[in-house]
Amino acid sequence: MTIVPFATTNRKADGNTAERNSPLINFALRGLDRCWIAGQRRWSHIYHLDGRPEPNESKPESDVFYTLNVLLGLSRVAELPAHVDVRAIFARNCASLTRLPVRSYALGMALWAGAELELELEEPVSRKIEALLSGNAEWERLHAQDIGMLLTGVVAQSRKGRVRWSRYAEPLFRFLRDKHQGGSGLFFDTPRGLRRRFASFATQVYLSIACYQYGEHADDPTAIAIANACVRKLIALQGPRGEWPWFFDAVGGQVLDFYEVYSVHQYGMAPALLEWAERFGEPGAREALIRGFEWVLGANQLGRPMVMPETGLSIRSQIRRGERDSKAPRMARAVANSLLRRSSGLVNPARLDLRLECRSYEFGWILWAFGLRRDLRALTDHAAFVIGEG
Repeated sequence: MTIVPFATTNRKADGNTAERNSPLINFALRGLDRCWIAGQRRWSHIYHLDGRPEPNESKPESDVFYTLNVLLGLSRVAELPAHVDVRAIFARNCASLTRLPVRSYALGMALWAGAELELELEEPVSRKIEALLSGNAEWERLHAQDIGMLLTGVVAQSRKGRVRWSRYAEPLFRFLRDKHQGGSGLFFDTPRGLRRRFASFATQVYLSIACYQYGEHADDPTAIAIANACVRKLIALQGPRGEWPWFFDAVGGQVLDFYEVYSVHQYGMAPALLEWAERFGEPGAREALIRGFEWVLGANQLGRPMVMPETGLSIRSQIRRGERDSKAPRMARAVANSLLRRSSGLVNPARLDLRLECRSYEFGWILWAFGLRRDLRALTDHAAFVIGEG
């Protein structure tokens, strides 16, 4: 198979490109139009699918992170909509990073998106990121998503020749390797503490991508091997219909709870990770990607598509009935399964429900994962998305 090299991802703003957007990419762009909050110049935290008159819900610190994630995805889009001013949106939302209580992973996303879009961060934002990166004691309080995004962002900046950031790459990778690598192949969520072994699918994706990015840039085979080991474990734990489980025991290497099964993992985050695994020859990566994507097209427990091409929106997840508004049952179940060294499986579909919302960052991951792919037309040009184009 052929995957376009990452070095070619920065298409120019004039849209001068050899190929047009695939139907899947146009689907994601339609969804982003619905999630756009014009007065604030950013994409929303939640787009509700329950028919309320004002479907967009804003949570500023989340809006900003999601917007940067979307901009990252837009760096791989062949034809940008004329009404999307990437430079202005990036500048406005990056400026908010110094005013809002954003998580540290948002700073890493700013570095990553800025590098891929070839846009500079304003100096106050750069100083805030450097303050975090310079104080190694601060890293002990960070979660996996923070470390993964920061390392990926630093590597992306270094790849562009921005030497200001390159000195942080190797220390961040060493910290990731020493504090987050688990013996099962899965990554720990935190460097220490009771929460450490309880790790999400997102934990695995962010840290594996960071290892791949660092390993390729630094020519470090250890980093690649760590990422490949995680991918192999994830593929082994993938559900029978392509479901990516949500919660793991990183010590025992088992699934603690499959639910929620999130659409973004199926059509965005897993494909973004598995693209790397394909590049480094990991067996089964392509097949796992396809199975996972087919889940959102309807090959799931409920037998229904999770994407709504006519609107450009998607349903966020399939969840156990009665657990939409509380994480407590999930946490109790995960702790019990961990103590008993017991793996969790899928439940009867009659016990499942839908989370009727959509989040803008989900489309950012679609754009990133599939904007450059020309070898998976059964997915990117699927009839559902062609119908949605009208």
